[in-house]
Order: sequence, then structure tokens, then C-alpha cells
Amino acid sequence: MSNQQATDSSAVPTFAFGKNWRKYLSRLTPEKIELAKSALAEFVGRDAIRGKTFLDIGCGSGIHSYAALELGASRVVSFDFDADAVECCKTLWSRAGNPNNWIILQGSILDDSFVRGLGAFDLVYSWGVLHHTGEMWRAIKSSANLVGKGGLLYIAIYNRVDSPLGSGFWLQVKKTYNSSSRAGRVAMETMFLSYYSIMNLGARAISYSRREKGRVYPRGMELRTDVLDWIGGYPYEFATSMEIRSYVQREFPSFDLVRISETYSLGNNLFLWKRTG
Repeated sequence: MSNQQATDSSAVPTFAFGKNWRKYLSRLTPEKIELAKSALAEFVGRDAIRGKTFLDIGCGSGIHSYAALELGASRVVSFDFDADAVECCKTLWSRAGNPNNWIILQGSILDDSFVRGLGAFDLVYSWGVLHHTGEMWRAIKSSANLVGKGGLLYIAIYNRVDSPLGSGFWLQVKKTYNSSSRAGRVAMETMFLSYYSIMNLGARAISYSRREKGRVYPRGMELRTDVLDWIGGYPYEFATSMEIRSYVQREFPSFDLVRISETYSLGNNLFLWKRTG
């Protein structure tokens, strides 16, 4: 694809996503869980979850796996490469009563052996994760391969914005943040948190919510967690909606796009495909 980015993740430290999720989980409220449930059910439909198998790729805090379980998924499998994220997810598993139909694993979507052992699912979900793997296109392909016949693939991928303060600029910000000293990172965090709080732009700039035909899709997230994820989230790749759609259409001709929510900002484009054959 023409828009692949050289994230050079071997030269720049990666962001500690799991530690950020730990802080979020310490402030988790029932209201945030309800928002997560509503957003998931609203976009894919409750019937796509109830009685169906659900795979959460890059489960992070585990809140959306928890939401799927509460929405009636027959079996939930969650995994993340980050050990802290796995522990976060296990915390919510315990909160759910240690259900036998919720399995939590540590693994990578880029590990072919691990992925082959997962099987197929009715709903494969990965929100804002695959563009942080360092090999986004391969990660998308591996995720799509896990969708069973008649199943759904729901992914969110950062939009590509070509402007002086667009995607390329933020790639450099993320590299600077992760290569900085602790004091440097704190200074950047303070600056950006103040900016987004004062300007009230966090929701639009970092996918705190989604808008589709005037509708808002809050996901139970919080501004501080999302701001830190945004400025630190590295590796970082991005693509236009058309580039993502063209890739999936070419690689998976049996997938039909059934829903899309596009953004013109640096946030996520949301895609829902159904495997018809």
C-alpha cells in the first residue's frame, strides 16, 4: 500500500499502553461500562453479540470484552501483547465473577502460530489497536482471517491527514515523547492535557467520541487516558478510509462493508464488514 509508514519501532521505545489502562481502570465507573455497552451494541447491533462468539484483539483495559459478555456473548476471548493490559482485563474478569466463557490470553496478532490457535469467531473486534502494531496491514489481514462464515469484523483505524499538523506531524510528536526523559514526557503530558481540557477538543481529536450523521458514540473512555494514548501511542500508522476499504476488498472479496463511520480529523474511521462466503 502506498501509505505505509516506516515507524522504525526498533529505534524508538514503544508506548506503555497497559500502564495507561491500569490508571484508567482505577477510575472505572458503572457509567463508563454502560457507555461502552451502548456504543458497542449501537454500532454492530445487539443481535450480532447476543449468543455469538466475540474476539477482542488488543483488549486494553478489557472494558469492551466485559461489555460484550454483559450483552450476551456466548463466549469471549480477549488478548493483548501488553502484560499490564492482560492483567487489567483479568481484573474485570474477576469483577464479572470469573466466568468460564471468558478467556484472557497474552499474545500478538502478528504471531502467526498464536493466531492460528484462536479459531474463528462471529464477531472480531479491534478498536484503535491494529495501527499500533508496527505492521498495520498484516495485522488487519490476520484479524480478518479470524472471522467465521457469516461473521463480522469491526475495526477502528486512525485516519490519514496530509497537512502541516496532520499525521506526519503527530508521528514525530509520538517519537519525541517516547524518546524523552521522564521529565520531558511529564512536560508534554501537562501541555497537551491543558490544551485539550481548555479547548475542549479532546473528544474530537483523539476519538473520545464518534459522530455519524450528527450522532455521538461515546465509548466509556476518559479524556486523560485518551490524551496520553494519543500523544504517546507508538508505533503509529494511519490510512484513509478509501485505502482501508480498497485493501480489504482486494484481500477479502467475500467481505461486504455493512457500516462505516468516517472522520475528517486525525481520529478513527470505523468499519464493520460481514463475511458472506
